[in-house]
Amino acid sequence: MPAKPAAASPERLERISVARNPKATHDYHVLDTMEAGLVLTGTEVKSLRGRGASIKEGYARVTRGEVWIEGLNITPYEQGNRYNHDPVRSRKLLLHRREIEKLIGAVERDGLALVPLELYFVRGRAKLVLALAKGKKAHDKREDLKRKEANREVARAMSWRGRK
Repeated sequence: MPAKPAAASPERLERISVARNPKATHDYHVLDTMEAGLVLTGTEVKSLRGRGASIKEGYARVTRGEVWIEGLNITPYEQGNRYNHDPVRSRKLLLHRREIEKLIGAVERDGLALVPLELYFVRGRAKLVLALAKGKKAHDKREDLKRKEANREVARAMSWRGRK
């Protein structure tokens, strides 16, 4: 009788966040998101495990049926010596063919942008949340800030009300 496979421990299934892009939701209307894998070298993975990354300047582009992430900065690994990687090189994203075709249509036809939102590990694999987004106008950004401030005021008033 074959041995039963061990159930995955809960700590292995959780997302371990490495980098986030909070400015993306301020600058863009996020229309759709998808999870993509990354093609990385060994020193890049070790550096990511030490939380050495920045995706604030990052963007994705579609070239010859492949999706590439540009501007993703992964700091060089300290013990990497001469085998270290280039910190801002282009990295290929791993997506299904249908997802790539959807992105090609949206980017070329609708003029949308591909913006990275978060970089994290799941089950030991580096993943990137990629958003199909449309740029916000200045007045949209101001409206969002007013809405957030109003919500903050309401929450503050409700918390004071509960203390009495």
